Amino acid sequence: MRIKSSFIVFILLIMAVPSIGQQYNAFEISKNLEIYADVFKQLNNNYVDEIKPGEMSKAAIDAMLKTLDPYTVYKSESEIEDFRFMTTGQYGGMGALIQQHGEYVVVSEPYKDSPSDKAGLKAGDLIIEIDGHDTKDLSTQEVSNMLKGQPGTSFELKIKRYGEEKPLKFEIEREKIQVDDIPYYGVTDENIGYITLSSFTQHAASHVRKAFIELKTENNLEGIILDLRGNGGGLLNEAVDIVNLWVDKDELIVSTKGRLPEKSKDHHTRMGVIDPDIPLVVLVNGGSASASEITAGAIQDLDRGVIIGSRTFGKGLVQNIVPVIYNSQIKITVAKYYIPSGRCIQAIDYSDDGDNGKGRIPDSLMTAFKTKAGRTVLDGGGIIPDIDPDNGELHDITASLLSQQLIFDFCTQWYWENPEAPEPDKFEVSDEMYAAFEEFLKQRGFEYKTESEFILEKLEKASKEDKYHDAIKEELEALHQALAHDKQSDLYEFRDQISEFIRLELLPRYYYQEGMLKANLNFDPVVREAVSVIRDKERYEGILKP
Repeated sequence: MRIKSSFIVFILLIMAVPSIGQQYNAFEISKNLEIYADVFKQLNNNYVDEIKPGEMSKAAIDAMLKTLDPYTVYKSESEIEDFRFMTTGQYGGMGALIQQHGEYVVVSEPYKDSPSDKAGLKAGDLIIEIDGHDTKDLSTQEVSNMLKGQPGTSFELKIKRYGEEKPLKFEIEREKIQVDDIPYYGVTDENIGYITLSSFTQHAASHVRKAFIELKTENNLEGIILDLRGNGGGLLNEAVDIVNLWVDKDELIVSTKGRLPEKSKDHHTRMGVIDPDIPLVVLVNGGSASASEITAGAIQDLDRGVIIGSRTFGKGLVQNIVPVIYNSQIKITVAKYYIPSGRCIQAIDYSDDGDNGKGRIPDSLMTAFKTKAGRTVLDGGGIIPDIDPDNGELHDITASLLSQQLIFDFCTQWYWENPEAPEPDKFEVSDEMYAAFEEFLKQRGFEYKTESEFILEKLEKASKEDKYHDAIKEELEALHQALAHDKQSDLYEFRDQISEFIRLELLPRYYYQEGMLKANLNFDPVVREAVSVIRDKERYEGILKP
């Protein structure tokens, strides 16, 4: 009876809206809700085993939302920590990055001064039990959910550590973890400021403002670099306020356009500019999305700075977090956003039958727009940088070492066998270290195949299925010999690329994230390119002209 009454109230509320389409949708929704409720009742009354209503409802909701875009998601009460982290950068837990490592999840980086750090956890520690529960075959998300909880609560962690025969146990008390949205800021040797921003959480703009003013006050800055690489976005208003540091008041930064009128809005800068003239470079890559793309796109469209890096992710959709009953929440895509030139950088059309992988807009269909000064920019595929430094593609051997987690495992071994390391800005992969890495690979029996070898295997298999194998057998064998690679030679030829990944993996183990980022001011080729552009005034100004 209660279900029937709720349906009647629901229909009366919807019918108050005059739209014929909405009235039809109201009927369809109420009809299908009744069907869903009846199916649930019949399962409960007749199914051979006891059903789990909560799990079944969550699965039904997730399946329904999967027909939309991947950013419209439902979070139950137990998962609310994820939403809180997205907007505030805060969560209750032990404060560490984790990742999948074979059958288990491994600690990849404890945050400095976090409960995990104070307890003595280290990168490479394999999580095998949480409060007595075996974590074998659990996903990273499942382990993360077990580690998170209310600050003040405790849990027991059992880990397997390199060099230790027996598992180690840790009693860890959860704390409120605040992940810094600015892991590092400083000045290069050339007196150019550098700020890396990891997310657009609440107060991100005020933190960037504070960092920039401090750098500007304490140094005779010749330029500023804002690093948004790997920044997946966050709050739109924070992006607007960050652009406002270098763009004056009342400038249009982004417009949102949705199906409902109240979701369509123009967002302008609200405050006086801090520095309208300082040379500015924004660094981006394929991991820069959403608010990062608003920031970089607005800077580009307004010709306020130079964008350097690789094409960004292409997320031009706006989400609102809406509370639902029983302390749950749903994040709903409510609009698309458009940056000052009028372009939308959304790379995938999710309206294509809900297929999340086949609606990517081809380059040939992108539309040209003009920046404030008249430069040509394109829509529909992320932000295309003004400069894309050619750092070389990831070679097959490097990709294989990373995918097999051999660099990670070597760095775990090296750290425990070498507890001291040079200062971050002097840290290099020495001949001794690289020789140890080669020996490590021998002991592991490292093997890999190039992309060409994989393609040749497919060709050989197809030729057998099509009965052509005998006719081209000699040619296939010749190709096998031609493509045969010398693993030792590849380790030598691509040493610089492999060494860079070893360096980036080892530095946080000794000096945390801050140490790695500080060292990158001297080693990172994209940062060096940014410094070069800022110091070459003629080149900088030439890029910003039509």
